[in-house]
Amino acid sequence: MNLQGIVAVSGKPGLWRALAQNKTGYILESLDANKTKLVANLSTAKIAALHEITLFGEEEDLKLLDIFEAIKKATNVPDAKADGKILRAFFREVAPNHDEEKVYASDMKKVISWFQILKDFPFFNEVVEAPTPAVETEPVIEPEVKPEEKKVSKKSAPKAENKADELTEKPAPKPKKVATKKAEDK
Repeated sequence: MNLQGIVAVSGKPGLWRALAQNKTGYILESLDANKTKLVANLSTAKIAALHEITLFGEEEDLKLLDIFEAIKKATNVPDAKADGKILRAFFREVAPNHDEEKVYASDMKKVISWFQILKDFPFFNEVVEAPTPAVETEPVIEPEVKPEEKKVSKKSAPKAENKADELTEKPAPKPKKVATKKAEDK
């Protein structure tokens, strides 16, 4: 399930796809048949990305993506306008660890209505592969070689010594010879 770029906008029904970003906000397109365009100003509109939304859980928060996966596997999904008791019973099946005191019937209706909107889109059924963890290999430990044990060929030995000398010590520059007239020439 790939919900990158799918957002909910406060005060606007349905779900939206983020098309572009400008200086003041986002350019959005509705996911319904009308394909309505909307410029959502960041200073006035609250935008929530679906892949970041969580619901209150008893021990830890539940990711919306995980709840959608459970709803996909459910046999009978109730209508979003169903009674709160029916929705609560359904949520006990798909999200058994949700906090019943903090997750209201309006939240459950919203999740089910979002599921109804998204279920027919190809990106909703798309399998996103988790990045494979890198296989850790043990570092190769080379045996330590002592300087006197190094094998150096006769041809390369003087070069190595010269380069080492050049890097460690630089001879002081010789003073320039200035032509002076001898006293005899006067």
